Amino acid sequence: MSNSSNTKLKVTQHSSPIGRQKDQRQTLIGLGLNKMNRAKILEDSASVRGMIYKVRHLVDVQVINK
Repeated sequence: MSNSSNTKLKVTQHSSPIGRQKDQRQTLIGLGLNKMNRAKILEDSASVRGMIYKVRHLVDVQVINK
């Protein structure tokens, strides 16, 4: 998958952070997600992908090419 400058990721939280480790809750907040079914469109970068990987069991990801 190419990480060109016009690629974005739509990240949607589908699970609650209740009962999860504190660092996972903080990662969701860092992504701008702190409530169920909230979605954010983020730049496709290595740091964002690392954060998504950490909470991959709590979020859905869609690639948006523009």
